[in-house]
Amino acid sequence: MMTQENMDYDNDTYEYMEYGYLEDSKAEGYTQREALHIVSVIIYSLAFTLGVIGNGMVIWLTAFKSKRTVNSIWLQNLAIADFVFVLFLPFSIDYVLRDFHWLFGKPLCKLNSFVCTMNMYASVLFLTVLSLDRYVSLVHLNWSEKYRTIWRAWWLCAVIWITSCCLSCPTLIFRDTIQHNGKIVCFNNFHDESSRIVAIRHIAMVSLRTAVGFLLPFCTITVSGILLSLKMRQSNSVRLSSFSRMVSAVILAFFLCWVPFHTFSLMELTMHHTTYLHSVLIVGFPLATSLAFFNSCVNPILYVLLTKKVRKLVKRSCLNFTKSSLRELSRSISATELDSALPSCSPEDPTANSSV
Repeated sequence: MMTQENMDYDNDTYEYMEYGYLEDSKAEGYTQREALHIVSVIIYSLAFTLGVIGNGMVIWLTAFKSKRTVNSIWLQNLAIADFVFVLFLPFSIDYVLRDFHWLFGKPLCKLNSFVCTMNMYASVLFLTVLSLDRYVSLVHLNWSEKYRTIWRAWWLCAVIWITSCCLSCPTLIFRDTIQHNGKIVCFNNFHDESSRIVAIRHIAMVSLRTAVGFLLPFCTITVSGILLSLKMRQSNSVRLSSFSRMVSAVILAFFLCWVPFHTFSLMELTMHHTTYLHSVLIVGFPLATSLAFFNSCVNPILYVLLTKKVRKLVKRSCLNFTKSSLRELSRSISATELDSALPSCSPEDPTANSSV
């Protein structure tokens, strides 16, 4: 027989902005929750604004304003993953503002969580490929010149997108909506009355996400970075470009933003056995989730700050846009002045002949 506490936990987990439903109704808890809501909404709104502008600019630059290279393909696909994700952030903002009341139905509940999870997998896989590609292009030059081609890069991007979609499919299966305390909650419904089966499914889902979405890529990126550093010490011919430094910064930012989320996800698994970490999860999980989501707007900032070519492209594009806008404005003003001057000289104007 399941206890009421187990039933509540089985249907209401903390992850992906569901952390509010195990809290008590005390005034102090409510005040704390409202403060966390405000912080989350501010971070989500900032991530949405900067993410749409920044990632949109990166997609535009890499697709139309720069030479098509393998590096630009990695950056373009990484920006697409972040751009699609931030487009769905308004649903999350509305969800938090309504104190976790979901108004958009079950299909969008599933899709919103699917896009969020897919963004995590796609981002970390593209960063892993970026790290490996940087090592290969700097250390194994002959192999790189022979096999590092644009069409192979696009094929690998397709594999990454398909893999990310497959890994995100559990959210389409388990994500559900339910009426709870007068609100509609978007949550993980593991579809079983047995608390043991629910725990197994939850542990499997979190373990897969942590292993594939964090630990394995982290190990791969770390090993490739160490090997590259050793090669640089041995050979004076290997030099890190501004692009390579930017890649390092993007990788570091990703792991700094996602480490807290995966840590709290693992801590959440203890709730199947004890509520000892309950208060810690209530405070920490919303902030960790907000930080993870904020990563989607960090990358474009790093591109501009650390890559000279991107800075030049942005500056040139802004200048061209400004010149084009001023030119169109000048033409519009000239046309308006001409239109206003024509009637005074028109033969049909009675005042035109009255002074003759």
